[in-house]
Amino acid sequence: MTVQPDAAPPPTAATSSPAGSSKLMWAILGVVLIADLLDLLDATITNIAAPTIVAHLGGGPALVKWLGAAYALAMGTLLVMGGRLGDKYGQRRLFLVGMAGFTLASAVCGLAPNPAVLVIARVLQGGFGALLIPQGIAIMTKTFPKDMLTKAFGAFGPLLGLCSVGGPVLAGFIIDANIAGLSWRPVFLINIVLGGAGLIAATRLLPRIDAAPATRVDLTGSLLLGGAMFSLLYGLIQGSSNRWSTAPIVLLGAAAVLFAGFCMRQTTAAHPLIKPTLLANKGFTSGLVMGLAFFAALSGLNYVISLFLQTGLGYTPSHASLALLPMMAGLVLAAGVCIGLIGKLGRVLVLIGLLITLTGTGLLLTVVTTAGTHATWWELSGAILVIGAGMGTCIGTIFDIALGGIDPDEAGGASGSLSAVQQIAAGVGSAAVTSVYFSTLHAGQIHAMTVSLIVVTAITALCLGAYRLLPRKAALQAH
Repeated sequence: MTVQPDAAPPPTAATSSPAGSSKLMWAILGVVLIADLLDLLDATITNIAAPTIVAHLGGGPALVKWLGAAYALAMGTLLVMGGRLGDKYGQRRLFLVGMAGFTLASAVCGLAPNPAVLVIARVLQGGFGALLIPQGIAIMTKTFPKDMLTKAFGAFGPLLGLCSVGGPVLAGFIIDANIAGLSWRPVFLINIVLGGAGLIAATRLLPRIDAAPATRVDLTGSLLLGGAMFSLLYGLIQGSSNRWSTAPIVLLGAAAVLFAGFCMRQTTAAHPLIKPTLLANKGFTSGLVMGLAFFAALSGLNYVISLFLQTGLGYTPSHASLALLPMMAGLVLAAGVCIGLIGKLGRVLVLIGLLITLTGTGLLLTVVTTAGTHATWWELSGAILVIGAGMGTCIGTIFDIALGGIDPDEAGGASGSLSAVQQIAAGVGSAAVTSVYFSTLHAGQIHAMTVSLIVVTAITALCLGAYRLLPRKAALQAH
């Protein structure tokens, strides 16, 4: 890898270059964080905004499910390919394209006249996000000195954890503020300001790193994975919305066939999206499966909690946002504590996180079945706090442990695969659990929420089965 004269130096270069200054590197980190902020906000804001959007545009339960699933589907299926395209055409170029496209797609979301346009725009957001997100980490890895890189990665966890829960909270207050009479639309339109600022800063600050045109991109594998995920989500949403006729069942079967084709492709392709040696690693594969199940359960849980608060308890969007603050507190507190414990406890910390999540879900189930739609904020807050603590314990820990048995030269591909799985899980989970919620809603809010919580509990409990297959230590302790 060579660097253009006006680019930041590689880690071994002298720090006398302008890009070697600490201030400039923190500025570059700020640009990368803006990109991740945009992703996390738009991955989570529809948890709160969905009921208001549906009330204004129509679309019913199907739109609620697609709002989150469309974004996560495009992001998850294209994320690994986005990283490869950055290598092939240059990270700076792909970052700028991704940021510009994401900002324009956000504008279309905010101005969407009907559900179809909004869903298509959400797909475009996820697709451009998949081009954008991998490039920031790659740029920092190639240009930051090791000590600065450690500081930068240390800043990611707390900031992004706050954003993942803070997105719905911000969305609730924006909607209730009804800025210029636009209701939910500023939730997306705010990205024009954030994305525009990020684009200007990226143009001025990001270094130019030589592309590697010889890099191969497995388009066939990407199409197979995308087809599998689309068939799965569309089958789930159509089946739960319009009864389980032949079409959704055929789609679910097609999803299984396409995913099998994707797995076979990874063993035969010259440049697979996921290396076969990674899939053959028992510890990594266990973490991959556990991450898929756990993050799907959490994504679905967050969605139905918001739906229950707004449609079951009659909360306004901002009131529902306040009800989720204990989750943010639990997540941040637990994540901070786990930083010092992961080296000592290793995979035991994953077990603890799963048990805390099960406890919180059980507490929430108890409140719903006993107090029902008369549940007070205080009754709900304790359960939501515990769920947040379980999330904070598991979110980073599962993947850190999964990477513990990976060779250092495979760490990049493994990390990209895990990030893609997390995005796919968000789409599958939001679609699957909200499908359960709406399909049982005919029997009342309490029944729908009860069944949804039982499903989430069952999925989380199944994750316990993969616990002993994980590597004993996290990546940093294993090497």
